Amino acid sequence: MAVRRLSSLLSRALSSASSSKLLSQGRSVSRFSSTAAASEELITPPVHIEHTKLLINGQFVDSASGKTFPTYDPRTGEVIAHVAEGDAEDINRAVAAARKAFDEGPWPKMSAYERSRILLRFADLVEKHSEELAALETWNNGKPFVQASQAELPMVVRLLHYYAGWADKIHGLTVPADGPYHVQTLHEPIGVAGQIIPWNFPLLMFVWKVGPALACGNTIVLKSAEQTPLTALYVAKLFQEAGLPPGVLNVVSGYGPTAGAALASHMDVDKVAFTGSTDTGKIILELAAKSNLKSVTLELGGKSPFIICKDADIDHAVELAHFALFFNQGQCCCAGSRTFVHEHVYDEFLEKAKARALKRTVGDPFKKGIEQGPQIDSEQFQKVLKYIKSGVESDATLECGGERFGSKGYFIQPTVFSNVQDDMLIAQDEIFGPVQSILKFKEIDEVVRRANSTRYGLAAGVFTKNIDTANTLTRALRAGTVWVNCFDVFDAAIPFGGYKMSGIGREKGIYSLHNYLQVKAVVTPLKNPAWL
Repeated sequence: MAVRRLSSLLSRALSSASSSKLLSQGRSVSRFSSTAAASEELITPPVHIEHTKLLINGQFVDSASGKTFPTYDPRTGEVIAHVAEGDAEDINRAVAAARKAFDEGPWPKMSAYERSRILLRFADLVEKHSEELAALETWNNGKPFVQASQAELPMVVRLLHYYAGWADKIHGLTVPADGPYHVQTLHEPIGVAGQIIPWNFPLLMFVWKVGPALACGNTIVLKSAEQTPLTALYVAKLFQEAGLPPGVLNVVSGYGPTAGAALASHMDVDKVAFTGSTDTGKIILELAAKSNLKSVTLELGGKSPFIICKDADIDHAVELAHFALFFNQGQCCCAGSRTFVHEHVYDEFLEKAKARALKRTVGDPFKKGIEQGPQIDSEQFQKVLKYIKSGVESDATLECGGERFGSKGYFIQPTVFSNVQDDMLIAQDEIFGPVQSILKFKEIDEVVRRANSTRYGLAAGVFTKNIDTANTLTRALRAGTVWVNCFDVFDAAIPFGGYKMSGIGREKGIYSLHNYLQVKAVVTPLKNPAWL
């Protein structure tokens, strides 16, 4: 499959959404200038909640405490279901199961080809159930159904195929030595991997973590985000159907300070991988260090610059910058949340960016034509509104939006600020919401300095027709990914991760396999070798 660009996929999907049995139920699309969405009837998701218990050692079980917690529909703030609340005791049970499966079970001793076949069977099951999974993802997360079903689920399947293909191609090397020795390196599974995934892309992050770990022969204890536990439990059942042995994958739903902390600090976990905020990433790193010094990979926050040069095609740049920021309700770690525009084209860009934001459709994410659903929950909703207030109080110009959309659920109007300065909070902090901050620059050296003046370094976008300008910027920007004349191009083989406080290590591609392997050198004397 070719490289996937989310913007082009969603554009095609929105234009053909009437083919979906879910989206065809929609009536009219409400612009954010009205509050019609607050009173209109919401579509009832056509999916049944089957799995709300923890998956430990191949069985769905209640938490040790018997506690549950509610998970919500962000369209309304109403409870969808009550899910088992795992804590330290449940993490202990899950880790024990994963340890036994690794030390005594068939998974690491299984041929790499057979592990590959199980991953491929799982991919087929995900594809078979993609409509239900997309509905569940939209219901629990609030993202547009067209995004979940026609962009994200195909990516999930593609990633599984990719990692299934790697399973039987992981091998060491033969190394020449200065003397009569045979030297080889072995690439061995690291053991029990603890994985903690976020709420903004629950299924994609599940596969980003689980795919490489299983391909390398590890066993897993995965903690889902407390806001979005439902799809992880659903696909865990599909993994069982695909033939994954008991204990290889354990899924614990629960809260970070209890279940997450217990996993990161567990003495029998060999590696922990986390995607989420930088502040929480620091805690994970500290817990890992204070316990058994387990290896850690972190994919954390960002404040990505999107640089529009004076030679840019403005109409194209406006659409791409809009997508780079507002995609997934702005809840994207690599969002182009600092839009730097050259002074020669600033005024034109601003007017067109404002007009595009005013046209953005907000409402029930299950309905046809909707581009933006609600924020994930009340906490994130209030956080975004707080940053909008900060922007106004800092004398940035509020061009449009800035308020709640409707009166129910966690919808926020698409918001655009101009005259943003580098020292404003909206230009420094990761807002994680539909708030576009537009800044003006004059010289390339200036914008490089300003773009890099951040604690983050996850991604960047460059928009120019000049190859020399593009080359200068791509090498100067301190970011793990730089997109040139595109944005959010994701492919299974393209590594993703950050510089500075945006993380440690890389997800996806061959680099992600390194996170889950140990390298062992084996040295054997050679007696009377014919050659060295």
